Amino acid sequence: MPIYEYRCGKCEKQFDATQSVHARVEDTVCPHCSAQDATRLMSASTTMVKGTHKTGFAEQKAYNMLDERMDKFAKLPPLMGKRAAPETAAPPDASTGGVTEH
Repeated sequence: MPIYEYRCGKCEKQFDATQSVHARVEDTVCPHCSAQDATRLMSASTTMVKGTHKTGFAEQKAYNMLDERMDKFAKLPPLMGKRAAPETAAPPDASTGGVTEH
């Protein structure tokens, strides 16, 4: 059953009442002065979540999946392999003056 907020028209005090959805405002009795002159107030609604569902569960699950994928991608080799450094040729022998014998 929902909880409704009321203000008494006689004593001007506010109170909460747990009532059926079908309860009439005119039948609501003030617990402070026992008058039947209450006005139902607009209030924020609240809900009680039962079970394992938590607010933001879908977002948290998406972030967890993203983290898992990023960990897997970090373990892969790079798409473009590193270019191997060119082998440096040995400098020509200074004693022969760069001329090789055949």
